[in-house]
Amino acid sequence: MALEMKVPSPGESITEVEIASWLVSDGDYVEKDQPIAEVDSDKATLELPAEASGIITLKAEEGDVVAVGEVVCLIDTDAEKPEGKESAKKEEKSSEKKEEEPAPAKEEKKEPRQEEKKSYAAGTASPAAKKILDEKSIPADSVKGTGRDGRITKEDAMQATPSMGTPGNGSRGSERTKLSMLRRRVAERLVSVKNETAMLTTFNEVDMSAIFNLRNKYKDQFKEKHGVGLGFMSFFTLAVVRALDMYPEVNSMIDGDHMVTYDFKDISIAVSGPKGLMVPVIRNAENLSFRGVEEEVKRLALRARDGKITVDEMTGGTFTISNGGVFGSMLSTPILNPPQSAILGMHNIVERAIVRDGGIVVAPVMYLALSYDHRIIDGRESVGFLVAIKEALEKPEELLMNNNVKKALEL
Repeated sequence: MALEMKVPSPGESITEVEIASWLVSDGDYVEKDQPIAEVDSDKATLELPAEASGIITLKAEEGDVVAVGEVVCLIDTDAEKPEGKESAKKEEKSSEKKEEEPAPAKEEKKEPRQEEKKSYAAGTASPAAKKILDEKSIPADSVKGTGRDGRITKEDAMQATPSMGTPGNGSRGSERTKLSMLRRRVAERLVSVKNETAMLTTFNEVDMSAIFNLRNKYKDQFKEKHGVGLGFMSFFTLAVVRALDMYPEVNSMIDGDHMVTYDFKDISIAVSGPKGLMVPVIRNAENLSFRGVEEEVKRLALRARDGKITVDEMTGGTFTISNGGVFGSMLSTPILNPPQSAILGMHNIVERAIVRDGGIVVAPVMYLALSYDHRIIDGRESVGFLVAIKEALEKPEELLMNNNVKKALEL
């Protein structure tokens, strides 16, 4: 019986996908639940598992865009699994048949040739000139010869200089590859953000000394008890939750002529996956502790890295945090994640000279950037929001832990 495999729906509002790559070949025997293809939607790349065991017949090619519910392959479930030994024997027999003894070569009578007098065409370099031109990476056809019949002499080569358009000895090849559906969709969204929003960015800096001290003091106990590290993301996420409570306009979106404000905080976390940038969502971050945030960040990051993240896990965030600092970025202007109205950019932490209590000290400092949609968020709210994050990060024990560090970290 031939089983028709159809494209499942990756998520709500997705009507078509693109066959990114087949992981099997036409005529292969596949096992049930074996990944047979990777499909791209405009939100994620997902694996397509075989629904049964049997011989597969492909009905679509890599790069084809197919509708959800369309048949992409057939699986002959009545076919028996081939044995490796039999196929190997068949290959040996076929190779034996192809092997034949070579026929003896016929002897050819060689007749003495008369030596021909060498003549050089115009543009031909003498051996000495050719060596000089090769060292200069200058093609011979770009040099005008002054020798007999236009031959390039040694003097011509020595006086020749490469032009600005003369290619060097390095590779000058190029490769043309089609963008995945996910990458094309990301490109469209980024362009639409620039064209359809009034995006503005405000900056500030944070003294990370207090967080460094807390992590150095409690990270071993935290890891031993909870099985996850005490990273920076939990501090930033909880600082964002606090700031969103103080400035609810930042937790809003535009819907036509209306502004929709949410009373929950679904925080999108931008992470780098094997297929590019992915933005999984931490649901109801306002209900999570430091341990809860760290566990959820780890879970989502692993799923994104392994290509197992689902569309639902990347949909519906109300605010985004992007950490370019892990790649060494000092400062940037993050682009909004539509339809959200704001995004926080974290950057690398560098020891800098700052003024503290009237004196100059060296401290670990991070630059922060908040990009926001000026259509619904004014300067007062945007600046106040970023200052609220700065205050929480510089006084985490007081503003994020209620002056009880061990209770906040559940130690």
